[in-house]
Formats: sequence, C-alpha cells, structure tokens
Amino acid sequence: MNYLNLIRYQNLLFITLVQIFIKYGLFPAFGVDSTLNTFSFTLLVIATLCIAAAGNIINDIYDVEIDKINKPTKVLIGKKVSESNANPLYIILNVVGVAIGFYLSNSIGKSGFSALFVVFSALLYLYASYLKGMFLVGNLLVSGLVAMSLIIVPLFDLLPAITLENQAVQSAVFKIVLYYALFAFSINFIREIVKDLQDINGDKKGGMNTLAIALGRKRTMKIVFTLAVIMILGIVIYMYEFLYNQQILMLYFLFAIVAPLLYFCVKAWDAETPKQYKLLSMLLKIIMFLGICSIPLYLITIY
Repeated sequence: MNYLNLIRYQNLLFITLVQIFIKYGLFPAFGVDSTLNTFSFTLLVIATLCIAAAGNIINDIYDVEIDKINKPTKVLIGKKVSESNANPLYIILNVVGVAIGFYLSNSIGKSGFSALFVVFSALLYLYASYLKGMFLVGNLLVSGLVAMSLIIVPLFDLLPAITLENQAVQSAVFKIVLYYALFAFSINFIREIVKDLQDINGDKKGGMNTLAIALGRKRTMKIVFTLAVIMILGIVIYMYEFLYNQQILMLYFLFAIVAPLLYFCVKAWDAETPKQYKLLSMLLKIIMFLGICSIPLYLITIY
C-alpha cells in the first residue's frame, strides 16, 4: 500500500478513467475513424501511467524536507519507502513508459511522437528538482502536463487516421478534447495555487517562490476567486455555443460543474485558514472529476 500511495494511485486511476472516456465514450459518439485497437490503446494508457507514476515518485524524493513540515504524517520517502528503493522504481517506470511510447509511435507510423514521452519524463524531473520553486512556472507546467494526458489520446488515435473525407469530423472531435484539456488545465492550475496556500510554511523554509509567498494569502485568494469566475464564464460560453441543443449535457454542466464552481467562489472569497484551503482543494478535485464524467454523456446525447 505504501508504494501505491507513493505513485498516487488515485490520480493514476483518474488518468485511466479520462482516457477510457475519451476513447470509448466520445469517439464512438461521433463515429470517428481511429487508429488504436484495444491492445494499442492499453499500451498508451500504461505508458502514460508509468511516466506519471515516475513523476510522483521523484517529486516525493525531492520534497521530503518540505513535506516534513507541510504534511508530516504523510511522508513516505525515508519512513515507509527507502530512497534506495524509490530511485530504481523511478528509473524503471520511466524506461518502461518511454519504451512503450517508442514502440507505439512506430506502430502507428508516427515515430516522432516517441519524443513526447521523453519530454514529459524530463519535464516532470525538472519540475520536481527545480521548476517547482519558480514563480508560477511549476503551477503552469504541471497543469499543462495534466492537460496533455487528455490530448495524447486523439494525437495517437485520431491524427494518424485523418483523411480528406473525414477531416471535418476528426477535427471537430479533436477540438472537443482540447476544450476538456483546457478545462483540466484551468481547474488544476487553480488547485495548484490553493495547494501552495496550504503548504506556504514548508515552501518558505524550502526556498520556494510561489504566488502565495510572493503576494500573501489574501491577495492570492482574490486571484483564485477571479480565476474561478473567469472559468465559470468560459464554461457558460461553451454551453451556449456548443451544447445549446443538447439538453442532457446542458443540465449536467449546469448542476454538476457550474453550480459547484459557484459554491467554490463563495467559499474562496473569505478563505484564510488551512482547513478552508483544504476544503477548496477538495472541491476543485471533485469538480474536475464531475467535469470529466460528462464525456460519456456525448454517447447518450448524440444517439
């Protein structure tokens, strides 16, 4: 169980779920031409999970001293998992992820795509070792990588199957995935800022330069509130432009995404304690999950 916690198995399950929803919920709804069969898609999921799991391990290795302050009861490296065991596991997961990515990229005739897995692995290492402490850079990077866990599915499954005849529908579905990736990026970016508010004491001693440290708690929370409001407006515009005639999706977005985000804004306006920050972080996690769960509804709505 310690090793499952080390690789953040809950987050890995989330990645698996969203990729399955895209492949078997969104794509069939529009009848797009796809490249990956079940076996190849499984390999794509495994490669993504290996790289993500390795990133979680290296992040914990570098954050031991900070975590002793921020979350002393949840420190794994050095207490429940030795660093001498964590480091080889990190290397093995990266090698497996990159190797599968290389095989998969060549099997679909897009050998250049194999570089993506190398880049993701390198960025996660840089995030843990250096970029995490830079003003907003770490937040933007990790949020971008979360978005890429969605985009990588149509990259490997739709892009190689595009022809002149199916270009319109393939592009339309790709665009929908991009909107969901933007949603995941935005939610995660706001959550990263909230988590920085939670971890401000340890981050200060660790020499970090987060938004919370640079601007203070109150100003940072006002920024969080503003970003959430902007996100609500963006979702409402998306609903009006693309879901106007899809009643089920409209109602789902309204009650499962917009309403919780409004509640988040209410709670964020005057949040100032670690307990309140923890609640906000949990709310954002739930909203992201509910947002991703709307993907299979396209299959119901279209048919």
